[in-house]
Amino acid sequence: MRFIVKLFPEIMIKGAPVKKKMISQLNDNLRTLLHRIDDQIMVKRFWDKIEVDSDDQWNEAVRRVLSKTPGIEQFLEVVQYETGENLDFIAEKVAEHSLESVAGKSFVVRAKRTGAHEVTSFELERFVGAYFCQHGSPRKVDLHTPEVKVEFELHQNTLNVITQRRAGLGGFPMGTQGELLSLMSGGFDSTVASYLTMKRGVKTHFIFFNLGGAAHEMGVKQVALYLWGCFGSSHRVSFVTVPFEEVVAEIFRSTHESYMGVTLKRLMLMAAEKIADEMGIDALVTGESVAQVSSQTLRNLAIIDKATSKLVLRPLVMMNKPEIVNIANQIGTRHFAESMPEYCGVISKNPVIHASFKRMEKEAKRFNMEVLETAINQAVTIPVHTIIADVNAAEAVEVLKEVPEGSVVIDIRRTDEQVSAPLALGKVKTIPFYELKQVFKTLDQKVEYLLYCEKGVMSQLHAQYLRDTGFKNVRVYRPE
Repeated sequence: MRFIVKLFPEIMIKGAPVKKKMISQLNDNLRTLLHRIDDQIMVKRFWDKIEVDSDDQWNEAVRRVLSKTPGIEQFLEVVQYETGENLDFIAEKVAEHSLESVAGKSFVVRAKRTGAHEVTSFELERFVGAYFCQHGSPRKVDLHTPEVKVEFELHQNTLNVITQRRAGLGGFPMGTQGELLSLMSGGFDSTVASYLTMKRGVKTHFIFFNLGGAAHEMGVKQVALYLWGCFGSSHRVSFVTVPFEEVVAEIFRSTHESYMGVTLKRLMLMAAEKIADEMGIDALVTGESVAQVSSQTLRNLAIIDKATSKLVLRPLVMMNKPEIVNIANQIGTRHFAESMPEYCGVISKNPVIHASFKRMEKEAKRFNMEVLETAINQAVTIPVHTIIADVNAAEAVEVLKEVPEGSVVIDIRRTDEQVSAPLALGKVKTIPFYELKQVFKTLDQKVEYLLYCEKGVMSQLHAQYLRDTGFKNVRVYRPE
C-alpha cells in the first residue's frame, strides 16, 4: 500500500532552509522506525510530502508508526494509477474504490491536481460526480455537508485515489528542537508534560528521583519506556535514577515542616541541573500546574525556579486536572498513572503557599548540601531502550519459564492486547494491570499466581507491588 504523509502546517510556513531540514529529519525518522518493521519499506521525500510504500502485510504496523510520529499532520492511504487526462479512466478508477460508499447517501467529489493539465479541478469534480450519479445510487450531491467525501489527486500523469485519510500527531519532527531532561514521577502530570515536549520535536530524556521504592522506580521506567516507544523511538534517550532517600531524611532533619515541599522541589531542580550539564542539555521540563498543590502557587514556583539557572518548561502550567487526565487517556498513560505505586516522601502538615524569599534562603543554608552531592554522584543512567533488559536482569521477583502444577497465570496486559494475542495456556485469568490491585485481594490466596505481560516489565512491577502489600503468593511468568 502507498501512504502519502502530509506535513504539520507549521513546517510548511518556515523559511526554505529550515523547512528542508525538518522534512529531511522527518524522512530520516520514518526510515529508522519503518525499517524496524521491514527494511524493504520504501520512504521517499518530496518538497511538500513524504511517500511510504509497503507490503500489505505491514499496513497496520505502518499506520501505528505514522499516527504517532511527531511532524505528521495527517496521512492518506491511496491506490495509485498511471493515467493521462482520460476522464473516463479517472472516473472508473475512482468509482472502483468509492462508488459503493455513496449508495443512499449525500456525497461530494473533491479533486486536487498539480502539474500542467487542460482540465481544472472543478471540471474533474463535475465529471466524476456525474459518473457516480449515472452508475451508482447516491441520494444527492451536497457541496457543504455531505455524508461521504470522495477524494482523489492528480499529479501530472499519476492518479492517487484516496481510500482513507487518517490523523497524525502534529508537531515538529523529533530531533529538530534540541534536547531536555524531564523530571518524571510517573503520574498524570509528568507523563503528559513529557509527551507534549516529544510531540513538539524535543528529544526528551527522563530523570527520576527515587524516594524509597523499588516498585515506584520500575513503574516510572515502565511509563518512560511506553512514551519513548510510542512517540520518540526514532532517537536514543537516557533514563537517570537519582537515589533521594537520604536527601529526604536531611530535609526532615534541617527544614521547617512548612517549607519541606518547596525545598524538595528546589533540590530536585538543583540535581537535575547538574546532571543536565553533564549531558549537555539546556532545559528541564516538569508537570507543574498553577495552584494544583501547595508548592505550585505562583510565589512558590518563583522561589523554586531560583534554585536553578536552567530554563524550566512547564507545558501544563495553565491546564486543570480534567484536561491533563483527558490527554493522558488519549495517549494511553492514564492506566499507568492510576496504577503507579505511591510514596509519600515529604508532606508538610501546614505547607506554605506564599513562601518568603528571605525565609527560603535561611532554610536552604541549614541543609547539608553534601547529601545532595552524594545523591547526584550515585545517579545511575541507562538508555531507555534497555529498560526491559535492566528490569528483567534485576529480577526483584522470581521469574519462571514454566508453569508449576497448581499455579495460575494472570495475564495483566490491556484488554485489547489480550484479545489480539491470547496466551496459549490451559488455565489463565485475564486481569488488566490497572484492575489487578483491587481484584487480586478477592482471589483464593491459597493458590500461587504468576503474572504475565509481553515484555516482563509490568509483571515485575505489579508482582513487586503485591509483595510489598503483603501478598507472598505471586511470581512472574516469562516463557522462552
